[in-house]
Amino acid sequence: MDTNVSSPLTLSCGAILKNRLCKAAMTEGLADERNRATDRHVTLYRRWAEGGAGLLLTGNVQVDRRYLERAGNIVVDGPQDGAQLAALEAMTGAGTGNDTHLWMQISHAGRQTPKLVAAEPVGPSDIPVALPGGRFGKPRALTDDEICDVIARFGYVASIAEQTGFTGVQIHSAHGYLLSEFLSPRVNVRDDEWGGSLQNRARLLLETVRAVRAAVGRDFPVAVKLNSADFQKGGFSFDDCLQVIEMLNEEGLDLLEISGGNYEQPRLMGITGLEPAVEEKVQESTRAREAYFFDYAVAARRVAKMPLMVTGGFRSARGMNEALSGGDVDMIGLARPLCVDPNFPARILSGELQQAPDVEKGLRIGPGILGPNSAIAAIKAMNGFARVGWYYEQLYRLADGLEPDMSMSALRALMSYDKSEKVKARQLVRQLGPG
Repeated sequence: MDTNVSSPLTLSCGAILKNRLCKAAMTEGLADERNRATDRHVTLYRRWAEGGAGLLLTGNVQVDRRYLERAGNIVVDGPQDGAQLAALEAMTGAGTGNDTHLWMQISHAGRQTPKLVAAEPVGPSDIPVALPGGRFGKPRALTDDEICDVIARFGYVASIAEQTGFTGVQIHSAHGYLLSEFLSPRVNVRDDEWGGSLQNRARLLLETVRAVRAAVGRDFPVAVKLNSADFQKGGFSFDDCLQVIEMLNEEGLDLLEISGGNYEQPRLMGITGLEPAVEEKVQESTRAREAYFFDYAVAARRVAKMPLMVTGGFRSARGMNEALSGGDVDMIGLARPLCVDPNFPARILSGELQQAPDVEKGLRIGPGILGPNSAIAAIKAMNGFARVGWYYEQLYRLADGLEPDMSMSALRALMSYDKSEKVKARQLVRQLGPG
């Protein structure tokens, strides 16, 4: 019988996902000023657990409070007090309802830490994020001791995840965050054991996977999120990706999510970067064309021994089932549809819905030259980020127990989102103090 969205998935560790739909990771920005989980996380993840997906992935849970993707990240940094542990347990209690798996996505933002959070971020080398506006400072290169500390932090956070009731973890090595940066020859120009050859550039990821597995044991799900490519000249290529997958085959992973892009080339958000994208050569599939990275997953299936998940672009039951039926993909990741309808998975599974409604048609910051197809790259990118902001404003409403506001304009969402990020960043800086 063909696999479809309703089919369960048994992982190599023995855990069983009740169906093939996953609420993919989306950074929530809901943590308090001390970067702890809150009641808003509880409300949000309860709604998503009740919404029918077999697996929920959290947004970035950071291993180092100094270097965040945004000020509202949850952070597990050093010994955890009772309040933080209780907050995480409340979140898992909500997110594991309805026989749902809740996995913590563990991350380090690296050089993509905003300047509002850290004036001097860190990375494999001192190469800054090449975006206008001065939002990111020039990073300094991590020392060997600091790299080893990062590895230990990932293992520690995984142990806290297991302790507080999460049912698995995902190691974030995509989208231009720290582990992904080490993989990229464009960003990682080190000449020591952490740079140069792909084997060396992959060392941080591999050692992190091993540290996490040692922390949680063989019976606890461990996943990785990996770029298919950075889509940048001189960056991490799809050929690199396939070689890294072969390395990961030896590490006993339970799930591998294929994604792509970074802040400079944000394919993950369906946004065109300011520089022309480098298109990777991969044979096009005749199935599931609505998914951004499906063709890369089909090609990766030739070498991957672990189950594969693809996120980005899936909107129809037909597209999801076609992706699953041939065995090229084992899990379907869904993100934006769950910001406007937390019950979207259940409605797809029951047959009530066959297609997600198109809510983006009118989302643009202005008419004509200010629209999403503007010839001006910066305006085109701004429209993309306005759409992202719109979805996060809907996510906040879900976390507050409200229904989405479908009448909200893209410009209003962008301004509101930007303002709230600045407020949270100032609160974080006050908490961290000088230095």
